[in-house]
Amino acid sequence: MNRTVANLFTSPYPTAIQTSLDSLAILARFDQSGKYVAAGRHDGLGVVWDLTTRGQVRWLEGHVKGITSIDWSQNSRYVLTSSKDWNVIVWDLASDMDPPRRRATIRFDVPVVTASFHPRHSKILLVLLSSGEAYIVDLRREYRGRYELCELRYESDDESHISRSRTAFSAARFDPSGKHVFLGTTLGFVLVFNSRTKTMVGRHKISGAGVIRGLEFTASGRRMVTNSSDRVLRQFNLPTYPPPTVENEYIEQELEPTHRFNDPISKVGWHSMSYSPDGEWLAGGAADDASHKIYIWDSVREGLLASTLDGGRELLTDVHWHPRRPTIASVTNMGNILIWHCPTEERWGAFAGGFEEVDENVEYEEREDEFDIEDEADIARRKMLEEEEDVDIEGGATDVADSAADHIRQPTGENDEDTIWALDEPDDDLEGWKMKVLVDDEQD
Repeated sequence: MNRTVANLFTSPYPTAIQTSLDSLAILARFDQSGKYVAAGRHDGLGVVWDLTTRGQVRWLEGHVKGITSIDWSQNSRYVLTSSKDWNVIVWDLASDMDPPRRRATIRFDVPVVTASFHPRHSKILLVLLSSGEAYIVDLRREYRGRYELCELRYESDDESHISRSRTAFSAARFDPSGKHVFLGTTLGFVLVFNSRTKTMVGRHKISGAGVIRGLEFTASGRRMVTNSSDRVLRQFNLPTYPPPTVENEYIEQELEPTHRFNDPISKVGWHSMSYSPDGEWLAGGAADDASHKIYIWDSVREGLLASTLDGGRELLTDVHWHPRRPTIASVTNMGNILIWHCPTEERWGAFAGGFEEVDENVEYEEREDEFDIEDEADIARRKMLEEEEDVDIEGGATDVADSAADHIRQPTGENDEDTIWALDEPDDDLEGWKMKVLVDDEQD
């Protein structure tokens, strides 16, 4: 109850640094619950931090070169790391060892730029290589394989012949539903593929964008923002894509941005961007060569700049918004992970209805029955009733932000072909699993 009341008075975006985690990191990601942060380092190590204790709970030792991306599965049991050493490793945090057990290791012939889990199944991965190729890697027994995503182009004017051509991709993301894969190209296009059939269902031209460097979606999947080489973040409302057809038909449409986000004075570029859980705010990590800056815009209404967070002289390399709260994790070039939050003043009147806050000392007036001696039988009866009540020692209070985030992430369209395909094989990434506490045995 107290947490619910407090949320009504907090800012919808963070305003100050809460803590700093010394991790030697170059990138960081919150898990879906927001309790952990996974960080990737230059030396190929990955670290999982517990935000409650602010301690390192797992070390991911498996790469020999720098980590390029890190991702969490839907229920946070698995962590995926990709590296310049050409490998993608999936780690099982439910194992009782440190480093955790490797669930899978996928090796390619070139360095891996990014890799991510399918939002609905931890055995379906999306991988982007430095050669510009993009693959869907399916580890399920029935569908096991690597499927390259290729652009469809018409060979003639009559549109009777269709060819598959290699396009250099520069960004790759699943949409929140997992039904589509969005790929940004070096020529300023965004291609949309169906995850199940691996066929192209949409092709969008982004005028003036240049190289598409990054893609980000709101939790609902209705809006997308692109990061491009012209140092402008563009937000788009996405159309509805038709199901794949035998004729390989797709939408050819130039998208018009609803908002453009940039710094018109300094003209800085952007390392990364991240939406708030409700999609109303967008955080952009500036590629400023003099300071650590995070820009926060109102992405729903006017698209105006709401705040600029200054993290000091250590330059920014990555930024990620907490999946449930107004909290942001940003990474500095010195490897520190800064956790930003909304500081709130203590409102003691919220803890007791009869409590009154005063600015100066006043003479207290005692109530007539305030210090009366209570009957011992009544005291014993009240204690017995309190002992019989069930106490929830695990769940705690339900936060408004948690409830809203769960509502946004509720799956839709459970009976369509794409969802049935994604859930065809049981996934052991289930809710309710617990990360085991490991204790080091000290030997004399």
